[in-house]
Amino acid sequence: MKVYIKNKIVSIGGGSDVLDVNGQPIFKVKGNAVSFRRTKYICDMAGNVLYTVKNKLINLWKHRAFMYDAAGTKIATVSNKVFTVKKEFFVHGYKDEIKLEGNIFSFSSNILRNGQVIGTMRRQIEVMRGIIGADSFELEGSEEDMPFLIALIIAVDNICDNARR
Repeated sequence: MKVYIKNKIVSIGGGSDVLDVNGQPIFKVKGNAVSFRRTKYICDMAGNVLYTVKNKLINLWKHRAFMYDAAGTKIATVSNKVFTVKKEFFVHGYKDEIKLEGNIFSFSSNILRNGQVIGTMRRQIEVMRGIIGADSFELEGSEEDMPFLIALIIAVDNICDNARR
């Protein structure tokens, strides 16, 4: 299954659209306008929260985001690897070993579960009306894993945004 995560250029709270290959919305990412932790809610089209992603409030060297399931239970911590040529993110505390890895000079990464590729992410920079900077992502993976993979990409995007600040 292939989906596109399109960050909205003008959005209070930083919401995103998740579209299928035909451009139809299949998930929603809602941001919280007043949130120091950049809280994002990954929802189905009925508005039910599937996952929640929150940044760690204070980061010194290593940036982190936390992933919560629909019940609000913390299921994982996502962190970046510091001082490396490879761009790597690790998911700690999850039932499987999850890792997102790619070259820092490319815009694509593989998502691995226990060493096996379960998804691919390609980052794109959107150019709209002369404004550069709206990220969008192409994400491929199984339909079963897709909500988790979307939450993971949102967590990684939050970490990258936080690291740039």
